[in-house]
Amino acid sequence: MSKVYRAADAPHGALAGEAVAVLGYGHLGRTAALNLRDSGVKVRIGNREDAYAEQARGEGFEVVPLATAAAGDVVYVLLPDEVIPTLFEIEIAPALRPGSAIAFGSGYSLAFDLIQPPATVDVLLVAPRMAGTTARARYLKGQGFWACVGVEADRSGRAQQRMLGLAGALGVLRAGGVQMSAKVEATLDLFVEQSVGAVLGMAIMMAFEVARDAGVPGEALREALPGRGPQRLSDARVRPGHDARRVANHRGGGAAPPAPRARWGGRPPLRHVPRNQRVADTVPRRLITQRSAVRKVKGSRISNPRRFGRDTRINYPEPGAIQLPATTHLLGSKTERVTRVCDTGAPPADQNGPR
Repeated sequence: MSKVYRAADAPHGALAGEAVAVLGYGHLGRTAALNLRDSGVKVRIGNREDAYAEQARGEGFEVVPLATAAAGDVVYVLLPDEVIPTLFEIEIAPALRPGSAIAFGSGYSLAFDLIQPPATVDVLLVAPRMAGTTARARYLKGQGFWACVGVEADRSGRAQQRMLGLAGALGVLRAGGVQMSAKVEATLDLFVEQSVGAVLGMAIMMAFEVARDAGVPGEALREALPGRGPQRLSDARVRPGHDARRVANHRGGGAAPPAPRARWGGRPPLRHVPRNQRVADTVPRRLITQRSAVRKVKGSRISNPRRFGRDTRINYPEPGAIQLPATTHLLGSKTERVTRVCDTGAPPADQNGPR
């Protein structure tokens, strides 16, 4: 049975005298930075000059280039998986100080040897299993949130202490930190994206089509299927411009886009769905099994460093992948319409039009 760490497991003052540099101020980076600061940890942000950097400064953080931030005591990498290998080699690794620690919010780059941390630093895993906005809300309520945690390398003799200190200050240990390796965390992540997410997304679209054929208004279905009411719109995973099968993106939440590797989701066992074809007319021929899905994850191009890097540069043109943006499905247009109405309070423009 896996070890689950709780608040009592974190040594008192585990991060005493150490500052944390959060690399990336996206939906998880912002939550991490705010939670750490509220827990009394000194935090600064490493980010390029963009809207996220402006937001961080507006919320009271010092923002510095990635290379500057990487010289911190504990460096917490919350950048997209697809950019980590390049940025790590050029900006992060050269700046890491001997005896410092680097923590990752995703095990992907470590699991598939996309990066090689220096042999003089602690290497930690603290990977939240929840959307950034939800994790922040739970922290503020004192509830905490789950994460996968572990120590990949202990060079200082204090790696475990640092990992638990970081997880505790984030709010993870209020709920629980499940001990696992980066390899297992990455396999878990890819398995959910490539199996459960695909099936749930297709099920939602199929249910939408069948019920709409029976005369149920599309807008009502859009609210009933992914959530219950306008207040749940931010939790819906099927949104305009997103892959319609990304309903299980635990990190996505709200307005965050799906991970690029998840755009391959659903290839096993779902057949190719031509643009604008009804999903209900393309029923999967067989159910997936955990064993077959994990084999495909471990043996696929998603976990192949060279192919992943190449496909990142050329925008993932896998011929057999099911690329079904929500905007090509009627559910996507209903999502956009209901969102517009809820945001503005205006009546639907096509009130008397087709459902």
